[in-house]
Amino acid sequence: MVRITEDLVRRRAEHNNCEIFSLEEISLHQQEIEKLEYLDKWCRDLKILYLQNNLIPKIENVGKLKKLEYLNVALNNIERIENLEGCEELKKLDLTANFIGELSSIEALKYNIHLKELFLVGNPCTEFEGYRQFVVATLHQLKCLDSKEIERSERIQALQNYPEVKQKIREQEQAYLRKRAREKEEAQRRMQERKDKKQKQMESNIGFDSSDSLQNKENHQAEEDGEQETWRRVDNDEEDRRFWEEPTPYTPESRLETHRYIEEKRRAKDNIRESKKREKPLQTLVTAEGKVLNVNVPKLHFSLKDDEENNQIILDLAVYRHLDTSLLDVDVQPTYIRVLVKGKPFQFVLPEEVKPDSSSAKRSQTTGHLVVTMPKAKEIILAKQKVSTSIKHSDCNTLQKNARSGQAEKLEVDPSKYSFPDVTKIIQEKERIGQGPIRLQPEKITETKKSYVDFENNEDVPPLI
Repeated sequence: MVRITEDLVRRRAEHNNCEIFSLEEISLHQQEIEKLEYLDKWCRDLKILYLQNNLIPKIENVGKLKKLEYLNVALNNIERIENLEGCEELKKLDLTANFIGELSSIEALKYNIHLKELFLVGNPCTEFEGYRQFVVATLHQLKCLDSKEIERSERIQALQNYPEVKQKIREQEQAYLRKRAREKEEAQRRMQERKDKKQKQMESNIGFDSSDSLQNKENHQAEEDGEQETWRRVDNDEEDRRFWEEPTPYTPESRLETHRYIEEKRRAKDNIRESKKREKPLQTLVTAEGKVLNVNVPKLHFSLKDDEENNQIILDLAVYRHLDTSLLDVDVQPTYIRVLVKGKPFQFVLPEEVKPDSSSAKRSQTTGHLVVTMPKAKEIILAKQKVSTSIKHSDCNTLQKNARSGQAEKLEVDPSKYSFPDVTKIIQEKERIGQGPIRLQPEKITETKKSYVDFENNEDVPPLI
């Protein structure tokens, strides 16, 4: 039996930030509700209430909804109009496809002075002779009945014939009530027969189980056959076909019985599925001899990279991009790694032993993949010497010689490249090293010396250049 709970109301009040005290509109249709309750206490400000296609047998606990303007209780098991006097602002009432046979109960709507629209299509009372005239004459405030507008002439004519029509309605009501009493007795009888039959089946099943236990035939194959027989009994047995093929009158009891039968079958199927899930053998991750197996139950793509430069192993597991990280569980062991993805194990045996304490797991921000970095247990001291490509071969050779000899040697510097010039020998250096115009100039001077015969070299006179 489904009941109206606070959690249900809050879930259906998402448009109001799940606040129910200020709720003005709520839809509780197709929830299999069997009793109308609590709404007049939790949602006092309700203006629109949808309760169609449920199993509500009676209108109740809505009298305190003073602001209610529209009430939809179509496709339920309601047999009488009642308890709506307190809904002072009620303007529209939908009772389509119910079981209202007491047409005189509409007199309770006289106090709803703002009621303009009423829907009674699909109810037994609509088949009564003089149904429309009786409703039009009883409810003076009504403007529309069953989607058809009420004209002034129609109301005048209905009021003129009201006493006769009312008498006919009373007689037809009495006949309908007697018919309903017989239907209720028949429904109770059928329900009792079904309970007795079910009780006998249970007793026979218990007896069958006890005989099997005496014979000690409870092996695995027999259990599987029993499950298959139970599945066939639920789906394709003779009782199931008889239930659906047997003609039954359309009554509140038959509608409720059908609903409970469907719910019972659904529950039986769910129980069988759950039992099969429980009996499903667990995935073998480690053999009895202690050998770790490679397992990929979630069927994910992965890649394993041996990073020799950093002396580590990197696992890239292609988990789903939008999968929540809380659904991942990583367990790194020295010889293998295990990842649980939504409870499904992925296990891989590593080529080398790693350090679990120094390992790290991260999610890629672009692909969402799980990247697990596992340092190797065996450390390589000279692993980084392979990366230094800028060192010359000669320097490498000297380093190797120094490493072999074990003696400390000083760094040699080429004096021709890094020595400072001697200031005292600048002129001599130019005369010795100079080329081009610097050497041509003295030659010209010597030529002038040779050309001028009267030239006298006076040492006291300083040179011109």
